[in-house]
Amino acid sequence: MRFVYCPRCGSKLVGKLAGDEGEVPYCESCDKLWFDMFSSCSIVLVANEYNEIALLRQNYMSDVHTTFVSGYITPGENAEETAVREVREEIGLDIDIPEYAGTYWFKKQGLLMHGFIARTKKQPLKLSSEVDWAEWTPAEDVIKTIFPDSPGNAAFAIYRKFMEQIGRPL
Repeated sequence: MRFVYCPRCGSKLVGKLAGDEGEVPYCESCDKLWFDMFSSCSIVLVANEYNEIALLRQNYMSDVHTTFVSGYITPGENAEETAVREVREEIGLDIDIPEYAGTYWFKKQGLLMHGFIARTKKQPLKLSSEVDWAEWTPAEDVIKTIFPDSPGNAAFAIYRKFMEQIGRPL
């Protein structure tokens, strides 16, 4: 999001040079630069001891493709805390601190995605009301239903990394 008006006082912002950042929206009344903002979320590939992956579908995203647990980072949380919370909320599993799997820019939504891989013991998935379907899926079969590989597809990049970890590169 690029600011046009000051969120504090409502004044129209002007451009001001800010070192290497170039011209940045600036409030002359508050004497404050307002850098562009964007949302961040965590996305988590959860795998069990049998190398099965928890896949889920949320129909508001797609009624065909599957994905991994994901959710927006809320103020006061870090990406790891969000990953743990979202896994608990969406599929009812408790995980330890997940392994960081990189950051991915999702241009379509203007969203920075923090990727993780988490391990847990196989147990029943308890779905939240925002998840329409979920099940443990053998790692080799995941490629059949996740969104196809494309720039900005964090799920596929994390899946590729997981498959390399278990010695089954794509």
